[in-house]
Order: sequence, then structure tokens, then C-alpha cells
Amino acid sequence: MTILLPTTLCMAAAAAIINFWLALRCGQVRAKEKVSVGHGGNEMLERRMRAQLNFAENTPWVLALIALLELAGKGGSWLPWVGAVYMASRVAHGLGMDGGSLEKGRGLGVMVTMLTQLGLAAAGVMAATGHL
Repeated sequence: MTILLPTTLCMAAAAAIINFWLALRCGQVRAKEKVSVGHGGNEMLERRMRAQLNFAENTPWVLALIALLELAGKGGSWLPWVGAVYMASRVAHGLGMDGGSLEKGRGLGVMVTMLTQLGLAAAGVMAATGHL
């Protein structure tokens, strides 16, 4: 029996690409500022490190909830959209963490992340209790 989870697979692939991008941005500052370990007191490196860690802290929960909803057969056509908006918000957050003209992306990313987690958690409970 083959179980296909196309939404989960696409979201996991997107997450891997975003994580790579966030790591690359850290590496660019590390190379330029010659910081091997930690942030070396460099504020931009610290901001970029926090953006990547924040992504790593939140994304597994979103991916797990997406996978479980999809496995339960409750994903429907709305689930890929939720995942796509979440991933876009994490890019906005990563850019916003640099400050400057894109700083509003940080707040947007935080808000969408929280709403996504709460919404998916509610959908999970509803699916588990037969109300979705």
C-alpha cells in the first residue's frame, strides 16, 4: 500500500529550500566578517541566525500537522494554500529580520506563523473528533 502525501512532500521540499537559503544568508555574513563560531558580536549575523533558528523551531510543527491532516484525509484543497502562505511568510520573516525597509516582514511572518499553528492545531482537533 502506497500512501501519497503530496502537500506534505511539497511543503517539506519548500522548507528545505528556505532553510538552505537562510543558512546561506548566515554564511555570507560569516565569510564577510570572518566569524567562524557564534555571532562574534555582529548584529546582522545574530539577526540572520535568529531567523534561521526561528524557522527551525516552528516549521516542524507545521509540517507535522499538515502531514497528519493529510494522512487523516482531511486536508482538502485548502491545506496546500495554508502551507504556501506559511512558507511565504517565513521568507518575509527572514528578510524582515535584516531590518531596514523590509522590517515589516518580520511581524507579518510572526503573525502568520502563529495563526497557521493555531489554525492547523484546531483543524487537527476537529479532524480527530470527527468535526472536520
